[in-house]
Amino acid sequence: MRALEDAHFSGATLRRPVTIVAAKGARLEDAEGKSYIDLAAAQGWANVGHSHPRVLAAIQEQAGLLVAHTESSYNDQRALWFSELTRALGATLGKSDRGDLTRVFPCSSGAEANEAGIKAARLFTGRSEMVALKRGFHGRTFGALSATANQKYREPFLPVVPGFVHVLPVEEEIEKAVTEETAGLIIEVVQGEGGVHCLPEEFLLFAQERCRKTGALLIVDEIQTGLGRTGRLFACEHSGVSPDLITLGKSLGGGIPMGALVWREELGTFKPGLHGSTFGGNPLACAASRAVLSVLQEEKLSERAARLGERIQSDLLSANLKAVREVRGLGLMIGVELRHRVTPVLKKLMDAGVWALPAGPTVLRLLPPLTILEEDLDTALLVVKEVLDG
Repeated sequence: MRALEDAHFSGATLRRPVTIVAAKGARLEDAEGKSYIDLAAAQGWANVGHSHPRVLAAIQEQAGLLVAHTESSYNDQRALWFSELTRALGATLGKSDRGDLTRVFPCSSGAEANEAGIKAARLFTGRSEMVALKRGFHGRTFGALSATANQKYREPFLPVVPGFVHVLPVEEEIEKAVTEETAGLIIEVVQGEGGVHCLPEEFLLFAQERCRKTGALLIVDEIQTGLGRTGRLFACEHSGVSPDLITLGKSLGGGIPMGALVWREELGTFKPGLHGSTFGGNPLACAASRAVLSVLQEEKLSERAARLGERIQSDLLSANLKAVREVRGLGLMIGVELRHRVTPVLKKLMDAGVWALPAGPTVLRLLPPLTILEEDLDTALLVVKEVLDG
């Protein structure tokens, strides 16, 4: 099978020499029957685990009725999903002078949500300049790529979309960059791809106030941090930041490709035909996402992520591992800064049955499903500590 796939593979993704054929909970299985404990949540999208029974049941039921139809007609699953998603946002992020987070543009990925966010900021303000943070990552499509500072992603495709400025996450640079000409400031509360760096509360509140003062819109990218990952349903809850626009993706569809841009009521709406997404808000994805939202809340997975995340960080820090410089993160979004490159560590972990991710050249990123069994977590942590102390 690998040879067949390689014959047609685009080359766009770094591959591991295994064939994954099944997954359940926090366990992956390859074609040879070997099991892996997933500390990557399948690139961060499996917050409720792989093949959660309630998500599967919702998908199976909806698949027998209607898989896809565009927003050119009404749909029961989409209407209910709109209501349940915005209710969750309103309950956690509250009101602002720009109204509640009630307007939703559904799409098929996080990058597509960020594209919509950039367009919305320009549309609603009538301005064109955008500000983003260094170390941030917002996707690989052209608008999202333009908001991403890392030259590794940008250089092969230059020129990118004009009008973007990248600054360090410090108050002085935000004050200088965000002006009356700025349409929007896009940020991640925890910069995942950039090394799992948590932005300070004081900085986040300053950035929000600067946007309010200048009329710029604050866009919070919660594609990886959202839906319970950091110990709150949305990461901006930790600081009390209340965004004008919020972008979601990854875990939103429980494995079905899905993204969303949500914004404040007072900002307005798109005119018909001005923007669109062929599969955005399709009934299958909406049914899956409704199940995800229900599971997150009823199983109290945000609280579980907070508890398990504190435990992991404490365990790794107290072990005084030879390879570790620093452990940082929020909830079950953890970065382990190493004294050497991370690639050999990832290989040793995989050989020992643990699947993890990098976050830059020297950071091990741990993103276990929020539903991971504690015995699986204990087993995986023993392997991680053994590898990092070897």
